[in-house]
Amino acid sequence: MPGPLAVCLWFDGQAEEAARFYTSVFPDGRMGRIAHYNEAGPGKEGTVMAVEFEVNGQQFTGLNGGPQFTFSEAISIQVPCADQAELDYYWEKLTDGGEEGPCGWLKDRYGVSWQVFPAELIELNSDPDPVKAARTMRAMMQMHKLDLAVLRRVHAGEDV
Repeated sequence: MPGPLAVCLWFDGQAEEAARFYTSVFPDGRMGRIAHYNEAGPGKEGTVMAVEFEVNGQQFTGLNGGPQFTFSEAISIQVPCADQAELDYYWEKLTDGGEEGPCGWLKDRYGVSWQVFPAELIELNSDPDPVKAARTMRAMMQMHKLDLAVLRRVHAGEDV
């Protein structure tokens, strides 16, 4: 049986820098092994080829594969947050040098897409009352960083 699944992120020379950034953002982050290119290539001998790291219990490998491939929003990493303070923390850290997107999405300084959202949002957006769910979804669609208090009030039918 294979080991646990891991995510491989393709970088153009920034794998170690990115891994160190991610492990600094997440409190339980830790660096793993670092492999270097050797005389067999294809990268320059002695440069970092791959970096293993872990955040929130998820295994990642950062691979310095070159400029052939870049990140897109088609793949994103979700960060379900317990409360607004946690959401604010991750939003601030991950947008530093990156860019905000709609509905709780952002791109970090390396171009990796993240969804930073309150875990409660899934419950609000899937409420069996379609009116409440639709109100919440409409409000979410107008936000960049999500505001849990506003989403709760909108869901409840209160004016905001």
